Amino acid sequence: MASTRAAQRYAKALLELAQEKNCLKEVSTDISLIKQTLYSSKDLKLALKNPVIKPSQKKEVLQQVFSNTHQITKELFNVLIANSRIDSLDLVADQFQKLANKLNNITEAQVITAETLSPEMREKVMQKLAELTKSEIKLSEKINKDIIGGFILRIGDIQYDASIAGKLNALKQQFNNSNTVVSN
Repeated sequence: MASTRAAQRYAKALLELAQEKNCLKEVSTDISLIKQTLYSSKDLKLALKNPVIKPSQKKEVLQQVFSNTHQITKELFNVLIANSRIDSLDLVADQFQKLANKLNNITEAQVITAETLSPEMREKVMQKLAELTKSEIKLSEKINKDIIGGFILRIGDIQYDASIAGKLNALKQQFNNSNTVVSN
C-alpha cells in the first residue's frame, strides 16, 4: 500500500514535469515501452527488486536497455535509484499510464475471446465502448480457449462475462444451490 502511494507521487511528478516540458507524448511512449519490457522480461523485473544487486548496476542496465528514451525518463531512473525506489518502477509506470490516460480521456479495455476478433468485430466493440464511455478506447485483446465461446470484457474495475464458460458456471452454481435447498 505504501509503495503504491509512493508510486502515485512519482508518477504524478513525472506527469507534471512532462507537461511542463511539453514532452508528455514522448514520456508516455517511454513508459509504455518500460511497462511492456518489464512485463515480458521477468529477469529484468527481478533484477530491479533484488537487494543484492548494487544500485549503480541497476542504473547501468536501465540506461542500456532504455538508451533511446527521453531525458526526463532517464531522470526518473536516477531519482528512483537515489531514493531506493527502483524496485517500484513497474508500479510507477502503471500509475503514470493511468494518470496520462485520464488526462487524455482514454479508457483502457480488455476483451477476452476464444478466438481472434475479426477486424470488423473489433471495430464494433471499440465503437460501442467509445459510445458508452464517451472517451477514446485503448483495446487489448487476449485469447483464452477455456472460455469456449462468447467474450469477457473488462473496463477498469468492471467485468462483463458473456462467455459460454461463465454461463455454464452460473448454471452449475444455480443447480448446486437448488440441490442444497432440496436436501435440507
